[in-house]
Amino acid sequence: MKIAFTGGGSGGHFYPIIAIAEALQDLVREEHLIMPTFYYLAPSQFDEKALFENGIVYVRVPAGKLRRYASFQNITDVAITLTGILTALIKLFNIYPDVVVSKGGYASIPTVIAARLLRIPVIIHESDAKPGRANLFAAKFATKIAISFESAASFFPEEVQKKIARTGIPIRKALMRVEKDDSRLYLGLEPGIPTILILGGSQGAVKINETVLSALTELVAFANVIHQTGPANFKNVESVSKVVLGENPNASRYHPLNYLDQISMQRAAGIANLIVSRAGAGSIAEIGLWKKPAILIPIPESVSHDQRSNAYAYAQTGGAVVLDEENLTPHLFAAEIKRILQDPALAARMGAAAKGFTDPDAARILAREILTIGLSHEEV
Repeated sequence: MKIAFTGGGSGGHFYPIIAIAEALQDLVREEHLIMPTFYYLAPSQFDEKALFENGIVYVRVPAGKLRRYASFQNITDVAITLTGILTALIKLFNIYPDVVVSKGGYASIPTVIAARLLRIPVIIHESDAKPGRANLFAAKFATKIAISFESAASFFPEEVQKKIARTGIPIRKALMRVEKDDSRLYLGLEPGIPTILILGGSQGAVKINETVLSALTELVAFANVIHQTGPANFKNVESVSKVVLGENPNASRYHPLNYLDQISMQRAAGIANLIVSRAGAGSIAEIGLWKKPAILIPIPESVSHDQRSNAYAYAQTGGAVVLDEENLTPHLFAAEIKRILQDPALAARMGAAAKGFTDPDAARILAREILTIGLSHEEV
């Protein structure tokens, strides 16, 4: 059997694919089936190490991005997408997988169109509360549609409703467990005070970084701060933080990191008392699984259509509060963090409310459906 994955452009699109591949491998071993060959079709590898570790063959397929604002690149990227469709047709014809699994995003468009033309079954998974344009397009010919938020179903056309099932968001196995023992020592954290984990998504978030730096002296006065800055922003954040903190006696409580690998993430999540995060669906699912109180700062709707919907849908559980970026000030940011951390009963209620949001079996549910469709296509 051959299974092709597509989608990408962000960790929220890419890492659920890795989670599904992990679950597929587990199911195949349990049922003594021949291990499928996995392919990943996208403009870039995103995380070469993750692909290699899961035996996924990367196949480059270019894709143009349709921006939500006026840009000359919207015109030139049409040509890139057309090239991508032709490339995907050739690559898919040569591979001829039994099923294509799409996580959506602009990177998926050429491959799902090619799969449609070649009559290869397509399964799409939508992580967000408000579906993206790529998945809404692919829904018309998808064999199955998996969603993570109940609210997402209402955005799809009536004629595809019978194909829809809520599965939740696939989470990588390594992030399903957190490590608390020795985490404080591993991360160099000061004992006896709470710890804040600040995540800006896989690429970091400039606005969050700026707010953290402006509020830094307030934050380190009462907490350790683990701050994932994003690789491109790390040097600037680190140098500015040294100036901001200067001779501050609590300067050692601040820990900027360009990126958190799986081990660091497990330990940081395990020891954190509060998580501040963007509102990507994958990030929210992980926070829910970790049962941690959270402050969500969604990307503005003018930039990304999905995060604000995700944030408020999750906040309805009581597991998080939402701070809109346009209203974000350093003082409000620090005050909201302090309000939650200094009220243990509130923090406990928020953590408990998060408990039921994430289905830890989401990847396995999807893997089972992929295998069923792949095996039936293989027999045809």
